[in-house]
Amino acid sequence: MSATDAALEVITSGIRHAPARLGPDEDALTLVCIDGPAGSGKTTLATRLSQRTGAHVVHMDDLYEGWSGLLEVSTRLHEQILVPMAAGEQGRYRRYDWHRGEFAEWVDVPRTPVLILEGCGAGSAVVQPYLGLLTWVSAPDDLRLRRGLKRDGAQLEDHWRAFMADEQVLYTRERTAERAHLRLDGWGRLDE
Repeated sequence: MSATDAALEVITSGIRHAPARLGPDEDALTLVCIDGPAGSGKTTLATRLSQRTGAHVVHMDDLYEGWSGLLEVSTRLHEQILVPMAAGEQGRYRRYDWHRGEFAEWVDVPRTPVLILEGCGAGSAVVQPYLGLLTWVSAPDDLRLRRGLKRDGAQLEDHWRAFMADEQVLYTRERTAERAHLRLDGWGRLDE
């Protein structure tokens, strides 16, 4: 078994044993947050966990108001997803269209037994009352920047660097890494 597969087993087990706290007691679902800086491997991890568990995934990239929206995203997350789902309703958010530079259509968030929030800011303090499991994924800054520019294009380097500066502000403010139940490195291995 590879180190990545072993990490997936540990996280999947953690999900099975995590408290279901998002919603009324009889209808609560388990909220799993995968947070960490951009380019560290969160989306890949969320996809693999969703395939294993059947969880619905919400990507935080869809909630930011563009490159400068990271520091305010927790308000949108709280109002559009967490509050309705805590009341036993379906969540619903407006997806940000990065190509058009504006919010687009509304997207429903179904009440599946497990909901994964994936992306920078997913584990902000606003989720704490509802949180089942928080996983932190990190990688060296130079590796993250290379991954991001390979995916998004070298012309976005200034945006990437500004976003990385905002991440430092966010993670200092929210203390996300300190609150994490599990930690992975940028290659999908558990950090002990």
